[in-house]
Amino acid sequence: MSYAYDPELAPLISLLPVFGPADLPTLRAQSVTGDSGPPYDPPVPVDIRDRTIPGPADAPDVAVRVYTPEGGGDGPRPGVLYLHGGGFLFGAPQTFDASTTRTAAEAGAVVVSVDYRLAPENPYPAGLDDCYAALLWVAKSATELGIDPDRVAVYGESAGAGLAAALTLLTRDRGGPPLCYQYLGIPELDDRLDTPSMRAYVDTPLWNRPMAEFSWDSYLGPGRRGASDVSGYAAPARAGDLSGLPPATVVTCHYDPMRDEGIDYAQRLAQADVPVELRLYPGTFHGSVLAHGAAVSKQMIAEALASLRRGLGVSSANRES
Repeated sequence: MSYAYDPELAPLISLLPVFGPADLPTLRAQSVTGDSGPPYDPPVPVDIRDRTIPGPADAPDVAVRVYTPEGGGDGPRPGVLYLHGGGFLFGAPQTFDASTTRTAAEAGAVVVSVDYRLAPENPYPAGLDDCYAALLWVAKSATELGIDPDRVAVYGESAGAGLAAALTLLTRDRGGPPLCYQYLGIPELDDRLDTPSMRAYVDTPLWNRPMAEFSWDSYLGPGRRGASDVSGYAAPARAGDLSGLPPATVVTCHYDPMRDEGIDYAQRLAQADVPVELRLYPGTFHGSVLAHGAAVSKQMIAEALASLRRGLGVSSANRES
């Protein structure tokens, strides 16, 4: 198919890597060697430390990377639990160092990025269990981390946004720890793969239907994708009740197979009386925010930070910038 990409993004398409399920070892190797974006020079120093925290019961400990900006007064800061993308299959905190450093510096928040277990070796619920364990640790260690426990948000992108949505459901149903806000960037939410965008976009850059099929088959286990009894904690689009969840921002891209499941989820949040902001960026594709020189990509980054600051109750006048 041909697509009306944003004029600044269109010339980059031919330069982007084309990968499939067979490329998983390469993707994993690349994701642990460094950041996926250009260098970022924060306006304030950001202390970055790797920690190992208690994992779920009968499971390994969880590695996290903690980003703490300097300055900002004497009181506790808001906290952000960051869940990286990668189709449940690849990715690591260091892959997204630039974006998490930017979030810490420009939102004035302590960011905890979770190195959750990956599929297919560790299918659902391993990754979600690790994220919940990290949230429990953040709540328990709030004083040590300098975090205000009443201002903790979850921020996820792609598969990480699916985990973020699932985490809000899990914390609601388990009675905490509380989350004040959820940011769902280009979220992976629905294993049924039956929306118009998912049926149409079989050859789009960076993410397409074949990769979505592989992702869900790996995360849920063979033969589970599309089954009637898949849990809403695994695929949040399956959740029957979205009431009582924290305010949300949902971001979608025009030529993204997961566009419509994000739009549908935002609409259902609104119908459940959850405050929600939905953004759809024309001419973009899944992951096009990585094209940092394009105006639309700069807009996506700026608006994501603005939404996060609002969700955390950080005024523009007091932000670290």
